[in-house]
Amino acid sequence: MAISRAQLLKELLPGLNALFGLEYSRYGEEHKEIFETESSDRSFEEETKLSGFGAAPVKNEGEAISYDNAQEAWTARYNHETIALGFSITEEAIEDNLYDSLSTRYTKALARAMAYTKQTKAAAVLNNGFSSSYTGGDGVSLFNSSHPLTSGGVVANTPATQADLNETALEAAVIQIAAWTDERGLFLAAKPRKMIIPSDLQFVATRLLETEGRVGTADNDLNAVKTNGAIPEGYAINHWLTDSDAWFLTTDVPNGLKHFTRAAMKKSMDGDFDTGNVRYKARERYSFGWSDPLGVWGTSGLA
Repeated sequence: MAISRAQLLKELLPGLNALFGLEYSRYGEEHKEIFETESSDRSFEEETKLSGFGAAPVKNEGEAISYDNAQEAWTARYNHETIALGFSITEEAIEDNLYDSLSTRYTKALARAMAYTKQTKAAAVLNNGFSSSYTGGDGVSLFNSSHPLTSGGVVANTPATQADLNETALEAAVIQIAAWTDERGLFLAAKPRKMIIPSDLQFVATRLLETEGRVGTADNDLNAVKTNGAIPEGYAINHWLTDSDAWFLTTDVPNGLKHFTRAAMKKSMDGDFDTGNVRYKARERYSFGWSDPLGVWGTSGLA
């Protein structure tokens, strides 16, 4: 349905001091703090995790060497979604507007709507990461204490007891990440990189990561997290996280959280000859997900 003069009555009357509501700041690309972005030229992408080899045994003199088998562990699939939105303005509404170019103003609103949708879909990977309704290639939720290994064991990227953000919980997370093993039980020597938090936790994160002394104590101890550089890239706020107690750590494990761009944002417009209406459209295709769940550690907090 086209936007007509009846919907823009105030914009058609002399004496209006200002139009507002579409001039809010544009959303930042907060997904780039979390996801590794790659391009795609297919309708979907699949990534298969491979199981390597176990520890090498001792070869006794004169004996043959041992052989090991490698195999596929699981496959993660990214199905690209097409996101599109448009609007139409009647020829008369464009002619009678007295204050500003309607196309310019509503194109800004269209851009904001598209950006909001993208950030919402990106954050949904973390927001839904604790739900058994959203599983990855290994058959369990993103944040799970039982990610299966081909060696028969499991690995956890969430604490056994969910914890709010504090010094003890953060140190425990760093220690847990350091103990991760690969599919065959070999240590990964994984390390955290960055903390991802909702805006509610920004002041807690600042105190934990940036103060010189321990937080909330009268002791003259060093802040070990800061001194050791345990979270080298600091923290990033994501305004689309829905749980005010949840917090996350991205790690240096490769091929973790992924964002595939199938078709970049395209904006277009055309006019209808019969009605004189002008139509505007924005469209892009992308997907968000994860391949290796050890690319991120997370807790939903206690509340």
